[in-house]
Amino acid sequence: MTTKGKKQALGRGLNAILQSPDTDITSKDISGNYVVGAVAELPIDFIESNPFQPRDHFEEEALNQLSISIKNQGIIQPVTVRKMGYDKYQLISGERRLIASKLAGLKSIPAYIRVANDQQMLELALVENIQRENLDPIEVAISYQRLIEECNITQETLGERVGKNRSTVTNYLRLLKLIPEIQLALRDEKISMGHARALLSIQEQEMQLELLGAILENDLSVREVEKKVRENKKQPAIVSHKENTPLPEQYAVAKNKLSNYYNSKIQIKRSLKGKGSITIHFKNDDDFSRIMKMMEDQD
Repeated sequence: MTTKGKKQALGRGLNAILQSPDTDITSKDISGNYVVGAVAELPIDFIESNPFQPRDHFEEEALNQLSISIKNQGIIQPVTVRKMGYDKYQLISGERRLIASKLAGLKSIPAYIRVANDQQMLELALVENIQRENLDPIEVAISYQRLIEECNITQETLGERVGKNRSTVTNYLRLLKLIPEIQLALRDEKISMGHARALLSIQEQEMQLELLGAILENDLSVREVEKKVRENKKQPAIVSHKENTPLPEQYAVAKNKLSNYYNSKIQIKRSLKGKGSITIHFKNDDDFSRIMKMMEDQD
């Protein structure tokens, strides 16, 4: 891949910030010994973590492997930092490389020194995070949502920043509407994004959970799930006539008698087949005790 291809893969937002004249000052900075805009070998102790880092955990095994690689071959790609003051820098991108370098016992690390404000820092961290290949769909969706809300941009602008069309961005954002159980299954790679998108078209959460269980138990393909969803939508809605079924006269008379006797609201429900129930309403605990005493006195 050419250098140009790599830059395009970063996304326009990340590229624009890192290569903007506003973030690439080549003059000598008086607040430290390193030139802003250059690559310098910075002591690791001078670099603090990125407070806008969207990932709150990194896989231990992957970090150990990267640490071994760094110990044997060194840092191939410098991290990017912003200057905060005299010998004080804040990481913009390269959190994994910084952590792995510490594990490898390195005392210094090559770094691009840039200038960026807090919003640019957040955007840099989020866009770099999105470009990672090992992100699960929910992590991508959360990063998209943060970019929209915290950087105050539209879905269309977001698509331009990360090199995706708007429909792709929308599909990821819709995943955040899934119930937690399905989101967790997607994060754990128990289901695919195709499965999740099929489940999104079901409104009833109970049905979503039922179908999720079927996917996990029977290893259903996306097409099989889509077929079940279509079948579910074709089923006619069950209309209940219980509430609208008029009570026979004898039941209506009995309802009035019970209501007068207990001095409470009485409900009688009866199905067309003759099954039903009697409900006696009470206002409070004392009213409940009163009704119970009346019943006991009848024994």
